[in-house]
Amino acid sequence: MFHTCRFGRIIQGVARWSGNGRIADAELNLGESEVREAHLAKALYFIKIGDKEKALEQLKVTESKTVAVGQKTDLVFYTLQLGFFYMDFDLISKSIDKAKSLFEEGGDWERKNRLKVYEGLYCMSTRNFKKAADLFLDSISTFTTYEIFPYDTFIFYTVLTSIISLDRVSLKQKVTDAPEILTIIGKIPYLSEFLNSFWPDRANKLGPLFASTLRYYMREIRTVVYSQILESYKSVTIEAKAKAFGVTVEFIDLELSRFIAAGKLHCKIDKVAGVLETNRPDAKNALYQATIKQGDFLLNRIQKLSRVIDL
Repeated sequence: MFHTCRFGRIIQGVARWSGNGRIADAELNLGESEVREAHLAKALYFIKIGDKEKALEQLKVTESKTVAVGQKTDLVFYTLQLGFFYMDFDLISKSIDKAKSLFEEGGDWERKNRLKVYEGLYCMSTRNFKKAADLFLDSISTFTTYEIFPYDTFIFYTVLTSIISLDRVSLKQKVTDAPEILTIIGKIPYLSEFLNSFWPDRANKLGPLFASTLRYYMREIRTVVYSQILESYKSVTIEAKAKAFGVTVEFIDLELSRFIAAGKLHCKIDKVAGVLETNRPDAKNALYQATIKQGDFLLNRIQKLSRVIDL
């Protein structure tokens, strides 16, 4: 084991010397482009061995020797890969903002589409499933971000985030019937059943970025399912709902109480009768009340203005 570790240190030392030697040679004998490539090679070496601090430092040096916007954006992508590897969400957020500012100076569509996937992955990791789904769905036909995950993993994340974010009509149009998804979904275990039944048989192999938010996701997906069932009925017995999900009445009662208290479900529990009664907000009435309120505000402003004009 000692010899193995020693051999590894020797190899790393040779690699560092080669990087420095390449930079020195480029600075003495070659042009600016070759100097930049030498610095980039050294940065990629630090990324490969997992030395985050030195990699970020060397990427900054490489950026100082970079002029083209596209090449600067590629350096941001390397930084994003480091951020995701170390789950450094502050670094990821700043890098995404930096890439967007670079695109204001110019940028090709291929890199812009790649950034959508990176940003979608960041949104998914930080529980912003709606924005993640929108970004992923926009990138289905243009996906080229194979450096972070393969296409089937991308489709997997797209389906999971869409289920929790889209209404039934949009889900069917954009996901269930999407040709790009249909060609891949059969290769991913349990995903097709999950999409079509809205209830998973197994919830594992989600990957580290999604696994960290699994409990939150499953809680949110249950609220979507409960809401869809309640939309079809004015009232439903708690026992019937418990049988539909294969759980006890006590479990349903406790879980729905939490969701109702959090404002996630619009219903009330009648413990005496053992039923759930929906009390969905009236959208038309809410719009009417908002219009009346805005109208009163406008009339008050007009009256004040008329007094000023009269003076």
